Amino acid sequence: MSRKVIITCAITGSVHTPSMSPHLPITPDQIADQAIAAAEAGAAILHLHARDPETGFPSPEPDLFNQFLPRIKSSTDAVINISTGGGMTMTVKDRIRAAQQAAPEMASLNMGTMNFGLFPALAGRNDWKHDWEPKFLEDSRDFVFKNTFADIETILADLGVANGTRFEFECYDVGHLYTLAHFVDRGLIKGPIFIQFVLGVLGGIGADSDNLAHLKRTADKLFGNQYEFSVLGAGRHQMPLATMSAAMGGHVRVGLEDNLYLRKGELAPDNASQVRKIREVLDGLSLEIATPDDARSLLNLKGADQVAF
Repeated sequence: MSRKVIITCAITGSVHTPSMSPHLPITPDQIADQAIAAAEAGAAILHLHARDPETGFPSPEPDLFNQFLPRIKSSTDAVINISTGGGMTMTVKDRIRAAQQAAPEMASLNMGTMNFGLFPALAGRNDWKHDWEPKFLEDSRDFVFKNTFADIETILADLGVANGTRFEFECYDVGHLYTLAHFVDRGLIKGPIFIQFVLGVLGGIGADSDNLAHLKRTADKLFGNQYEFSVLGAGRHQMPLATMSAAMGGHVRVGLEDNLYLRKGELAPDNASQVRKIREVLDGLSLEIATPDDARSLLNLKGADQVAF
């Protein structure tokens, strides 16, 4: 039986700002439209954030999530994955509110406190649509992305134990894998473990093939056959590292949260275009695309009938 590859699509995120691309979905309708199109293009998992529909500022408000979650669920069979990474100005309590209320099949969980530098995106741009954008980026120079052991314990209990939500464990560096192993050793995380290797964020591990191979070797050592992995390459590294992941036996993540471009100098017109592009790569490698139900089976998810939206 051929191996099946899960495509995750991260629809809007909280890293890019509206001035960077006119195609970045902002409003609940735009987020829903692009999520549905991405699922139709082949994404089995949809990784979701919310934004203020007037300004595009990242928002943790459950009411905003509620304006697109039911529509996405009724229009697709995709696995819905709600971020707990939130945005730079949010407390951990803020970051988990939407996922607590919605009880999704999946949520993201960041495995370590780290620097998270967005300020290089200020270079060469002065045509901002909103006053908050340059300040938001500049403030990342002195920002610590907080994910302490206590924070992780809280999220595992309040989302995992309480709601049956399983996690996309986002690991931005090798030490994050050891933190994950700590919680596995304590019995707080059980397989199958879904690890998202994140490469190319300023403050995390660099985006190159040697680093990805090292992350994979380390995860093999720590978790054996109890895990599945996917790869998120930031910016221009998205497609090369996704391709490498697929060739190494892993899964892939694309989407405008991680990269605004389809190819050099060409903005992606939507999320679905990136899904179609990586699907062409996977087809070229003779790899089968996982359906949402394939993803549910592989990751032992509770099922779409068990969510609260």
